[in-house]
Amino acid sequence: MTTALSADVALLVIDLQPDFMPGGALACEQGDALVAPMAALLAQRRYPTVVATQDWHPADHASFASQHPGHLPFEAILLHAQPQTLWPDHCVQGSDGAALHPGVDWAVADLILRKGTRQQVDSYSAFRENHGPDGTRPATGLAGWLHERGIREVHVCGLARDYCVLWSAQDAVKSGFRVKFLWDLTRPVTEANDGMVREALAKAKIAVV
Repeated sequence: MTTALSADVALLVIDLQPDFMPGGALACEQGDALVAPMAALLAQRRYPTVVATQDWHPADHASFASQHPGHLPFEAILLHAQPQTLWPDHCVQGSDGAALHPGVDWAVADLILRKGTRQQVDSYSAFRENHGPDGTRPATGLAGWLHERGIREVHVCGLARDYCVLWSAQDAVKSGFRVKFLWDLTRPVTEANDGMVREALAKAKIAVV
């Protein structure tokens, strides 16, 4: 019998969507390798609270290279005076690539949070959008939702390790939670960023497990 975790611990599964897996529009290295272990973890029902996020972009999202003539995917520009990586069109609302992966039973999720829905604002983190036109990073409401339920510790996993999972972990700390980063249940856009990720986690005093 699998032991349940404390009621004040939540699992945060970031963007486990086909577009972030091999064959998808913005594939992470071995992103599909997470599907089976994630399905098994959720089936154990160890976490009393489970949150899943879902990248959910309008077709003309400002982070898409296609919206910036003369620029290519993975180039960096300034958007609202902040660095912005330009991405291939991905996780377009209603597309198959934007769906939560069907290989996981998401019925266990207590909340599915869609992010990146505003045309002019990217959103890596589950807790805050990226900088918008007014220079702020608006809250998604997730921190309040978790605090209201007595959550004190968050375990983060999913895709991509070097962007949305990392930013979510950092913002979870800033939102007052203890954080554990489930390294083996993440995959990066590129493994070349793994050193940067580990440095950022160490700086934020986030436990890597």
